[in-house]
Amino acid sequence: MGQKENQRPTPQQKPSVVREGGMTYDDYAALDDGNRYELAAGRLELMSPSPSPRHQLLSYELLRTLADTCERDYIILNAPIDLILSPSEVRQPDLLLVRQDRIHILTERGVEGPPDLVVEILSPSTLQRDKVDKAKVYAFYRIPEYWIVEPQTFVLEQYILEKERYELTAVYHGEEPVSSPGMPCISFTMQAIAERIPDIGPRAAGTKSNP
Repeated sequence: MGQKENQRPTPQQKPSVVREGGMTYDDYAALDDGNRYELAAGRLELMSPSPSPRHQLLSYELLRTLADTCERDYIILNAPIDLILSPSEVRQPDLLLVRQDRIHILTERGVEGPPDLVVEILSPSTLQRDKVDKAKVYAFYRIPEYWIVEPQTFVLEQYILEKERYELTAVYHGEEPVSSPGMPCISFTMQAIAERIPDIGPRAAGTKSNP
């Protein structure tokens, strides 16, 4: 299986389609070239560069906060994790939660079926993918709740599945308590998350950018 391109996208580019259509999970799992991919309707898409430290710190703080109140009832997983929604649809969300009584959807391959909550943390290169493409996919596979988190402003958008599409039901920021209609264990504020994340500059003092 030849790879058409092996260049990571810049923050301004959309994810590169490496192969158009016809691929399955088995093809995806056989790749071992050091790159990160998702499988979108059988298309192999090259993901953006590795997440920034701010992105990773935010992911960790969200995971830790959710674990404080929800780990008795939910399994909480963070990236990289394969979310296998069908043989031709494999995504890698930043965080996901699965109810303990649905542990059967966890396998050696990944999470095989819709989790109860999926969380994506935005970056410039994933804006279109997370807000439009993934929202459609997650709704199609009937994931009940979807969060999109902006790491610069610490704003959390909460989408709840209504029939066949997501509805934006709340936008949380500051000291407004985050809650979920389907997950009563969730209770925190974005302000508390933000206070635990250090201010990270564009690059360390004394370093030079690559030419």
